[in-house]
Amino acid sequence: MATDGETGKPRVDETNLYLQNHRILELFNNMTSQLIFNRPADPKKFMIENLERLQKAKSTKRDCPCLFDDSNIQSVYGMLDPTNRGYITLKQYCEALETLGIKGYDAQPDGAMDNRVTFDTFLHAARDGLQKASATFMAS
Repeated sequence: MATDGETGKPRVDETNLYLQNHRILELFNNMTSQLIFNRPADPKKFMIENLERLQKAKSTKRDCPCLFDDSNIQSVYGMLDPTNRGYITLKQYCEALETLGIKGYDAQPDGAMDNRVTFDTFLHAARDGLQKASATFMAS
């Protein structure tokens, strides 16, 4: 697509659409976060292995490379429920998922009507959201 010569707007729009459709920025952000968190001795080898894991996850639809695991999710929930009531509020649920970088989660999960979201509900939403956030192969 040619640009209009003055603003380059069509080319910019085309580029932004490409980046969005292929989740390129998310891929680079994820890769950079993985590098900083893990600090591998051989960063290039690490990135290749990470991309191979991502490619495998694309075909199997599971196990995308992610910084957070169940223990991290449990820690977040534990901070929100320090007295072990067995639930957190809907507001806490939403804020925690957003803090983990999760978008498009179920804003009315089981327990929302009573303002009591259980760990199992939170765990499922967090796992699902992190999996989707880490699956940087294509926009859904």
